[in-house]
Amino acid sequence: MASTSSNYLYESQSITKPPLFNWDNYPYWKNQMMFFIKSNDYKVLDVVEDGHFIPMKREGDRLIPNVKVEMTEEERKIIQVNDKALHMLFCALGSDMYSKISSYTSAKEE
Repeated sequence: MASTSSNYLYESQSITKPPLFNWDNYPYWKNQMMFFIKSNDYKVLDVVEDGHFIPMKREGDRLIPNVKVEMTEEERKIIQVNDKALHMLFCALGSDMYSKISSYTSAKEE
C-alpha cells in the first residue's frame, strides 16, 4: 500500500474544485493551486501575490480607507476579487487548517 504522502499523486483533478492541501504535498499543491486560480480568474492570482486593494479617499492631506457607502461600483468589483481569492484558498483546506485561518480578511494575511 502506498504511503499517505504519495496518495495525492493518484487523486483526480477537478476544474471546479481547488486541490486539497493536506500538509504533505505543499510544492505539488502550490503548483496545482496556482493553475487553478489562474484558470478561474487571473485577477485573483494578482491578489494572492500582491495583496488586496483597499479603496482610499483623501481627507485633508492624508489618505484614509473609503467607507462602503462611498465606494464606487468599480471599487466594489475590485474588492470582490479578494473575496474570491479567500474563497478559493479556504475551499482548498481541510477543517484543521481552515479553523486556523478562517478569521483572516486578506488572501495575503499571515
